Amino acid sequence: MKVEQLYTKCLSEASYIIISDGEAAVVDPIRESAPYLAIAKEHNASIKYILETHFHADFVSGHLELAKQTGATIVYGPNANPSYDVHVAKDEETFSLGNATIQVLHTPGHTLESSSFLLKDEAGNDHAVFTGDTLFVGEVGRPDLAVNQDISREDLASMLYDSLNTKIKSLSDEVIVYPEHGAGSACGKNIGKENSSTIGEQKQSNYALQDMSREQFVAKLTDGLVAPPAYFFEDAKINKQGYKPLDEVFSANMNGLSLEEVEKAQNKGALVLDARTPDEFEKGFVKGALNIGLNGQFAIWVGTMVDIKRELIIVAKDIEQVRETVTRLARIGYENVLGYLEGGFGAWEFAKKPIDTVDSISAAEAVKEMKRMSDVTLDVREPGEVEKAHIDGAKVIRLQELLHRHSELDKETTGYLVHCGGGYRSMIAVSLLKQLGFTHLKNIKGGFAALEKEHAPIVFGKK
Repeated sequence: MKVEQLYTKCLSEASYIIISDGEAAVVDPIRESAPYLAIAKEHNASIKYILETHFHADFVSGHLELAKQTGATIVYGPNANPSYDVHVAKDEETFSLGNATIQVLHTPGHTLESSSFLLKDEAGNDHAVFTGDTLFVGEVGRPDLAVNQDISREDLASMLYDSLNTKIKSLSDEVIVYPEHGAGSACGKNIGKENSSTIGEQKQSNYALQDMSREQFVAKLTDGLVAPPAYFFEDAKINKQGYKPLDEVFSANMNGLSLEEVEKAQNKGALVLDARTPDEFEKGFVKGALNIGLNGQFAIWVGTMVDIKRELIIVAKDIEQVRETVTRLARIGYENVLGYLEGGFGAWEFAKKPIDTVDSISAAEAVKEMKRMSDVTLDVREPGEVEKAHIDGAKVIRLQELLHRHSELDKETTGYLVHCGGGYRSMIAVSLLKQLGFTHLKNIKGGFAALEKEHAPIVFGKK
């Protein structure tokens, strides 16, 4: 028996393939089928099941295409009711996989259909549990994605309390925990950086598995919840209703656009999405473009900052990067791509089309400016990061909220030194602010990590 984790950093998402005696099961696949088919072929195994822990909100699952290519059965837990053929399992129903067994554990709370899959080895011993968004390393799933008129987030949190205490904590300490997400995902408040753990380790270190009353648990889980990205609800619908094959997405999205076509589309409201690195972007870019580099958590930030219905034009370094951009966009259901700028930014610059640049400064230069108090420091990090340490006197607006809170900033007379943790998110922020007409901006290279090394005026503790 073998378990292989496939971790997609762009999504902070873990999928899995389980292989036993010539048969395989895939858990929570991303949209591309190729990785799973390759692993199954390598082990001379046929994919028998595709196990879905719930209707994912943060990415489009690859279950439909993978099932079409392999004939595998898609399995959901109780309460699932998608618009396509699946096997809706009963709680504690078992499935044979080679010499192994997989048992469904209905663990509602993140969503109503959320289920975990318990893998038993050839001897019938509990080996690992695939917890989806029920249990992460150091965290549990957020309880506010499946709310409606009849169910509140408090109701879902109460369900999760029961799921953890009756299904998860009752497992043996040595059982391996394979969650669906790692650090950076918005599916939990503060997910740990490790991509796996054990039940015993989580009983010791995970706050949600400590002894407490239902009321205490609900209060802890719902405290400090920030609104999820808007695209979460669109992706959940896509996963319930189905989607078109990835090949069709490439055919529709991989269109080379001339300079004139890009200008015309941009004037009509299309967004130029520049997927180059911040270092490349700052030297020159199409005026009005938003920079979200492929070198970071591209999919998560596109989903957070861009309306899923907005028409997009891609600017990338080369055609391979264009294809990678289209792939990552499709993973989160962003398929409204008009095409890409032929010749990249170089062609745009050569034709003397409207361009812009970003003034980036080193952390040492930024500290000097802070001492002169000539500019205001703008911190776009998460609340948890700011609470640990922040620049004295900084204006704090988390990146997710910047579009709706930019009116709190002075566009005309105040200059801003913009920083995040390491420099990736601050370039997104600067490019967004430039779209909105801000001109007095400086991006701090290396972000807060670099400022700490330069002895910036840091305050530790809550702001």
